[in-house]
Amino acid sequence: MRLLLLSLTLLLALTQPAQADGLPDLGEAAQGDFSPALEKKIGEAALRDIRLHEPAYLDDPEVNGYLNRIGHNLANQIEIKNQDFEFFALRDSTLNAFAMPGGYIGVHTGLITAAQSESELASVLAHEISHVTQRHLARMVAQQNQGQWVALAALVAAIVAARSNPDAAAGAALAGQASVIQNQLNYSRDFEREADRMGLQLMEKSGYDIRSMAVFFERLQKFGRLYENNAPSYLRTHPMTTERIADMASRIQLRPYRQVPDSLAFTLVRAKLQAADGVAEDMVTDLETQLRERKFKSEAAARYGLARAWLRVKNQKGAETQLAELRRLKVSSPMIETLAAELRTRINDHTGAIRILGDAYARFPEDRAIAYAYVEALLAGQQADEAAKFATDDVAGHTTDFHMRALQAKAYAMQGKPFHQHWAQGEAYALQGQLMPAIEQLQLAQKSPEGDFYEHSQVDARLRALKAQQMEEMKEERQQR
Repeated sequence: MRLLLLSLTLLLALTQPAQADGLPDLGEAAQGDFSPALEKKIGEAALRDIRLHEPAYLDDPEVNGYLNRIGHNLANQIEIKNQDFEFFALRDSTLNAFAMPGGYIGVHTGLITAAQSESELASVLAHEISHVTQRHLARMVAQQNQGQWVALAALVAAIVAARSNPDAAAGAALAGQASVIQNQLNYSRDFEREADRMGLQLMEKSGYDIRSMAVFFERLQKFGRLYENNAPSYLRTHPMTTERIADMASRIQLRPYRQVPDSLAFTLVRAKLQAADGVAEDMVTDLETQLRERKFKSEAAARYGLARAWLRVKNQKGAETQLAELRRLKVSSPMIETLAAELRTRINDHTGAIRILGDAYARFPEDRAIAYAYVEALLAGQQADEAAKFATDDVAGHTTDFHMRALQAKAYAMQGKPFHQHWAQGEAYALQGQLMPAIEQLQLAQKSPEGDFYEHSQVDARLRALKAQQMEEMKEERQQR
């Protein structure tokens, strides 16, 4: 409902007279109204709504972890590092990606599986990163004579609503103004060229094949011409022209050729997403044919995808067979280990899953999916003390990880420690920007007789800080209206 209201607010804003076309000047006054801190808050709020209410949000630490590794590799090449980025996936077969204020970038799974190389996927992420660093959304809204908070928040809401169907942003009751909204959702040609140019620079500095940007975008354009009424959503919000592709090609022609092999992670992530789509039985048949006829780009990815497809049809033996083949191929990846642990868990061999994940964590200590799976396996195996200790040690080094905080709360609950459970859960909510639930959890912790004087003092201080933050945010929202 809130997204709908924001979209309608945007419609009203966009029917007002706008300033001249072109790139608006963001001088000191505009920067003051449109601070990066304001963009960050709106982006955080939008991502929070997506996580809580968007059914397509893909809560998969392996897929999102991979996107963030690729995205941060690109973002680390930015000369002036004053912007954080977070990348997330949405389970949607359409070819799309979108950037929100504050550095939050969503990617449809359809775009990941459509990319024929890791460099092609990197080219889209680099393009979206450049939209953020150049503050294109802010510059679009700066053309409107409206309150900055309302206009930018509404534009973000419309982008989210329109990610698969751009016309949906207008709303059925006001469909006559849909074209006005669409014109604002579409990036201008100047913005697109700027994002192309800067995206190519990020790709080159990051070691990717820069030719992949022109190749992928040209393929999207051809797809759009073939299916005019069902063109990729990405083309509808990022207008593609022959001039843009020619401009990219001319820039690329001057650079030396570099062949870049795909990472194992790219092939496994694509295989995981492909195995989860469509009819599982059809995917099993297709992958078995590929393996039998040796028609695959990566045998490891084909076998991993087949194992995942077998799991969808509840064929444990088939999945175990493919895992054995992956072991024979000596494939080393944290995704293989989580698959092996999942197979153990499905037959209630929690001890086996714990052993696999414990060994995997020693080999891949920075992989968050392994860390989460290890705690979940300990909890499933009724090893609450071990789970609580691991989670507590882990959050000390990953202070903003709300997922691990939530697992820590589960471990405390299993231990029968309500004070620490509510405290940890409150911190998990706070890290997600859910201030009211966070305050409620800390209030429950306050009432618990458990915990020593020092711990209660910490909870009291944290509660006061969250209440002050809540009041400040309410005050800022009223001012921005």
